[in-house]
Amino acid sequence: MKISLRSLLSTLFSSVLLSSAAFAAPMTLADYLALTGPGPTATFAYGSAPSQFAELYRPAGAGPFPVVVLVHGGCWTVKYGGITQMRNVAAALVAQGIAVWNIEYRRVDEEGGGYPGTYLDINAALDKLGAEAAAQQLDTARLVAMGHSAGGQLVQWMAGRGRIARSSPLFQSSSLPVREVISLGGLADLRREKDLIKSSCDRDIAQLAGSPSSTRADIYADTSAAELMPNGSRTVLVTGELDTVSPPRAAHDYAARARAAGDRAEVLILPGASHYDEIAASSASWTLILPVIRTALGLKPL
Repeated sequence: MKISLRSLLSTLFSSVLLSSAAFAAPMTLADYLALTGPGPTATFAYGSAPSQFAELYRPAGAGPFPVVVLVHGGCWTVKYGGITQMRNVAAALVAQGIAVWNIEYRRVDEEGGGYPGTYLDINAALDKLGAEAAAQQLDTARLVAMGHSAGGQLVQWMAGRGRIARSSPLFQSSSLPVREVISLGGLADLRREKDLIKSSCDRDIAQLAGSPSSTRADIYADTSAAELMPNGSRTVLVTGELDTVSPPRAAHDYAARARAAGDRAEVLILPGASHYDEIAASSASWTLILPVIRTALGLKPL
């Protein structure tokens, strides 16, 4: 029997004790930076820069395998980790028979990163996934994009990039569709959350969205996921109860805006969790996140 995400989220809320006392101490930044996991099955470059590559984690046996596209966070900077920390979750997903496409990309403090380079990297990484899918037995019709923090913003942007105007440097005439999104502590409404992005990550919005010009007056039109709706996607916004980087209020606000635009969006608040429990398969929060991933992929409940 297929279960809807809405029903699943309702069940999760009903079946866990929504009290921080039921969970271990929330993870810290140091705990997050210590996360790691086994190396990938293969690595694929999608450009010539050191950060332009993706790691494939492929389950044993014959496919086709459903795919989770992982995008790491770190406040869009190299300072706070990267692809290595996502290997923790990648290993846990492979154990479920799910393939993982773990993306590295140029960040704002790397040459070519920021606007438009970071977004061009995401496009190129997805193009590479599409090109390799058949050979690697990856079923891109069963695909979920999941990102943490800055990566949450980028996976939410993925879903709407088909609406980007032809005049934008980020326009693509065709692209791999992303319809199922899980944003873990993401801040994807760049226009409305620019002050929070500044206070949480010390990022000026020009670093993420560029500067206005005569040909691009609205810098949010091609960078902010909230401006690229409706796009037919379904988003689950997952945020720790104790998340101060991307607090629950931001998740609820984005979900309300998405639903008002005609897209599907739900919120899952993780009890007793910080911004870092959201992306750790070793945390108690993972028991709530994994069922959401499986449902979004059309897999049977555990």
